[in-house]
Amino acid sequence: MKVYKTNEISNLAIVGGSGAGKTTLTESMLLEGGIIRRRGSVNAKNTVSDCYPVEQEYGYSVFSTVFAIERGGHKLNMFDCPGSGDFSGGAVTALNICDIAMLVVNGAYGVEVGTQNNFRQAAKLHKPIVFVVNNIDSDKCDYDKVVEDLKRDFGGKVIPAQFPATCGPDFNSVIDVLTMKQYTYTADGTPAAVSDIPAALADKAQEMHDALVEAAAGGDEALMEKFFETMELTEDEMVEGIKKGLSQHGIYPVLCSSASKNVGVARILDFVAGVAPTVDEFPGTPNTKGEEVKCDASAPTSLFFFKTEMEQHIGEVCYFKVMSGTVKTGDDLNNATRGSKERIAQLFTPGRGNYRQLVDELQAGDLGCTVKLKDVKTGNTLNSKDADNLFDFIVYPNFKYSRAIRPENEADTEKMMTAANRLHEQDPTWVIEQSKELRQIIIHGQGEFHLRTLKWLLENNDKLSIIYDEPRIPYRETITKAARADYRHKKQSGGSGQFGEVHLIVEPYREGMPEPDTYKFGNQEYKMNIKDKQEIPMEWGGMLVVYNCIVGGAIDARFIPAIVKGIMDRMEQGPLTGSYARDVRVCIYDGKMHPVDSNEISFRLAARNAFSTAFRDANPKVLEPVYDVEILLPGDCMGGVQSDLQGRRGIMMDMSSANGMERVKARIPLKEMSNYSTALSSISGGRASFNMKFSSYELVPADVQAQLLKEYEESKQDED
Repeated sequence: MKVYKTNEISNLAIVGGSGAGKTTLTESMLLEGGIIRRRGSVNAKNTVSDCYPVEQEYGYSVFSTVFAIERGGHKLNMFDCPGSGDFSGGAVTALNICDIAMLVVNGAYGVEVGTQNNFRQAAKLHKPIVFVVNNIDSDKCDYDKVVEDLKRDFGGKVIPAQFPATCGPDFNSVIDVLTMKQYTYTADGTPAAVSDIPAALADKAQEMHDALVEAAAGGDEALMEKFFETMELTEDEMVEGIKKGLSQHGIYPVLCSSASKNVGVARILDFVAGVAPTVDEFPGTPNTKGEEVKCDASAPTSLFFFKTEMEQHIGEVCYFKVMSGTVKTGDDLNNATRGSKERIAQLFTPGRGNYRQLVDELQAGDLGCTVKLKDVKTGNTLNSKDADNLFDFIVYPNFKYSRAIRPENEADTEKMMTAANRLHEQDPTWVIEQSKELRQIIIHGQGEFHLRTLKWLLENNDKLSIIYDEPRIPYRETITKAARADYRHKKQSGGSGQFGEVHLIVEPYREGMPEPDTYKFGNQEYKMNIKDKQEIPMEWGGMLVVYNCIVGGAIDARFIPAIVKGIMDRMEQGPLTGSYARDVRVCIYDGKMHPVDSNEISFRLAARNAFSTAFRDANPKVLEPVYDVEILLPGDCMGGVQSDLQGRRGIMMDMSSANGMERVKARIPLKEMSNYSTALSSISGGRASFNMKFSSYELVPADVQAQLLKEYEESKQDED
């Protein structure tokens, strides 16, 4: 493959819902582009994209595939992205790296939740969108109805550039209203026969052509003036207008195909190669300093690594985008993320296995891959010596499903962590967390199927037997009133003993509250004489404030740090459920010490026990994490979703309609979200989606708290 200049390169992300036919479309594009000689099929398990055993096992795309095609003097870099919402990380990566979204719609079903989600993600990232209505050969397809639905949901910018001569199993020709020609395809894969549009379809074609001309003219003032004068544009002028309209998000062209029959695919490639803006026609990408890095081949070289694959007999294959400059074989670059140095020993066009090609250099905006790097991870930036960039622009969705993970053989824990972290490099939405608080290794993902796939990979590729457990909930403990306690720690066993006595008062902490003055418990008043104050922000949220109010030298100041450590021991393992405690204010006002037997450990133990007693007497409460959940669903599922939310202690916050779908906002405790992705899929038939984000900690109901305390006491007895 020749070296393409920046103004000859376009990057496209092929996205869409599950079952839209993206992998089959990719296979046909690779055939048309001369990359492969024979088209594979998903059913035969021999496609270029779905080449991993796990993808063939499940019949789903799990990882995105990057490939390059030469067409009409242009290089088209494309991503084939998984359609399942559980593997949305591939689409998020592709839409951030690419400049244009090719949104594939299943002609048999029209606009689905996957269509909505991918459109919303592309629009959020300000990416131009080209619709491809696939599976026109389905007997359920009504192309005109699909276009109507697209216009209803995504607005008047949806403009057909093609339509099928007929839908259903007899579909074999496309009417292109840009060229005003009919393209008829045969079963043997020969190039399409180009002919005039049949008289029966001429009026429909002219009407669509006029709409396309008007939309094309809207992207450029000079074209608009000519359109008003002549009411017509040449084909070249229309191409230029559509190109500008795409860049300005003023038009969403609609194309059509049957990827399984290779009908319309060649014309899609020609259309995209002709109208897709090249990488230099888009704004630059901001680095972490907020500086815009333009796509300029003459600038200093910066590479951003967006994907890592593991290939048998090769090892890690690292995919990158040339953010600026030109990279050549043999270049020495600095890893701005990790502080190491790398040499680019080989450069390839993007692709898998035999479908990638060696190249000598790649210019700004191009995508490529390389092998045998020493210390490069997904998300790293490599710079030439005269560049100073660092990129971190991809934001992945929050997790929706979590499980505690452990190997069946505890001795395999380190091996499991190494393998899981390697899989995170392939799909960053698999997030591994070693939770000190929960004393579990937690794996986060986008859904039950997402984590089941990771388990399959660990068990089949790494030969590790894996067990998933329910993750513990990160509860918090706090108090709701003031309480007083004292504790004497005394131990004598020959020689020097241990002695420490601590008197303290605890109360709830809130920001801005006045300094402590006088407390009354029973008939006795306790006046605080503040000598010192420590404000300790908790790593897990909230605050601990400790006052030294000791007078008369009852306890030496040298023992105060040990007392604070004892209090912190109980903040880290609360007296009620062993969870972290938060938002407590403590006044240490009295105590006793021994001139010989007092030491730090004595006061630490005394403080720990005094704090625990006072905490229990201060009407303690358990707090649970509550999440803001946003659900997008079809209207006919509303009743089932509302009923399910009530059973999960969910609180409805807002309801609205958007683009033919219902949007529900609710607040739900994390404990009730354990299997929500599976339940929502069951209720909606896979048509609904959701995202969740931490909101706050709230008091658990009394019955839930009683159950938590009972379970904690039972677990302590079991440990004993």
